[in-house]
Amino acid sequence: MKLAAAIVVSGAILAAQTPSGNPLVDTSKALYAIAKNDVLKSADKIPDNLWSYQPTPEVRTVAQMFAHIADGQYEFCGVPAEGKMVQKDVEKTAKTKKEIMAAVKEAFAYCDAAYANMTDSSAAEVVPFFGRQATRIGIMDFNISHTMEHYGNLVTYMRLKNIVPPSSEGR
Repeated sequence: MKLAAAIVVSGAILAAQTPSGNPLVDTSKALYAIAKNDVLKSADKIPDNLWSYQPTPEVRTVAQMFAHIADGQYEFCGVPAEGKMVQKDVEKTAKTKKEIMAAVKEAFAYCDAAYANMTDSSAAEVVPFFGRQATRIGIMDFNISHTMEHYGNLVTYMRLKNIVPPSSEGR
């Protein structure tokens, strides 16, 4: 399992070694692409009838999990992109799979634009974040961590329903 994770991460890092002149941003962007891809592929794999599924009453449903991931993209990518957290409240407003997935795709596009406008120089700038100071790229990396945390929740939900998660396909 550790070897497989290392291969995936190594592939992302190698893919980021393009001569763009922004290796910090490129590496972060490559890891973000893995998280984004895993989440989007999960939505395709989870059937509509499981969107209301929640393993216990204390945790989010599948639908709420995807909506929460969408909200996170705006909140975390908003600081590097606009200097503030952007609130969309997808988890509170979107109810159907169609609405939620449209919001998820828009949210990922928002982060894509944040990356597209970032250079290594601007990535190193320190900005306020949750009452502390952080670099713009550090906040983007925190977004990756948050997204993968909730992808991990989705993996558990899928495994409980005998669905092979995207990151485990082909094994």
